[in-house]
Amino acid sequence: MSYLKTYIHFVWSTKNRQPYLSSEETRKMMWMHINENATIKNIYVDRVGGYADHCHCLVSLGIDQTMKNIMQLIKGESSHWFNRQD
Repeated sequence: MSYLKTYIHFVWSTKNRQPYLSSEETRKMMWMHINENATIKNIYVDRVGGYADHCHCLVSLGIDQTMKNIMQLIKGESSHWFNRQD
């Protein structure tokens, strides 16, 4: 039986590269949210991190997942979540 594991390293920045994630507490909340959201959506996130103006996410693609779909589910939802925070 064949076995294939594909990892994709996604990197995206904040809007206009503004340092919205400047505090360590804010970054920890964002990374935790991304991990929780991915788990709910059956996305395997191996690592998530970044700095004040960008995010890195190492994702293992499932057999029925596409890069486009994964990116929409992770980046889009995390941006939406962040904008709703105080």
